[in-house]
Amino acid sequence: MDIRVLRPGDDGLVAAASHLFDGPARADATARFLAEDGHHLLVAYEDEQPVGFVSGVEVTHPDKGTEMFLYELAVDEPFRRQGIGRALVERLAARARTAGCYGMWVVTDEDNEAARATYEGTGGVPETRQVVEVWTF
Repeated sequence: MDIRVLRPGDDGLVAAASHLFDGPARADATARFLAEDGHHLLVAYEDEQPVGFVSGVEVTHPDKGTEMFLYELAVDEPFRRQGIGRALVERLAARARTAGCYGMWVVTDEDNEAARATYEGTGGVPETRQVVEVWTF
């Protein structure tokens, strides 16, 4: 397995990995995401085929500093349970440390056992009594 950090100009690689996303990659959003400092997109490859990805966004607040928000993680069905998700999360955490982040966080569904096992297996600790509020525009 090879994990690549995608950068500005790698729009074609993002499009080729679209089957891993919730929907097709949009050209405008892809270019903007890749161009932003503090945005991270890592894609795992097996034999040059994209099989998983993790995205992260650095979030900074004046009184807290910078932390990494693990935005999304996905591994293609035939490649699950092979350590790819874990490797992607670990690589994002390493990038967060290198970037000077004081921590990393993610939101997942309480009953998403696979995601929780991956996150907790890489050092994540579940917070209790948290509520996610959502605005849809």
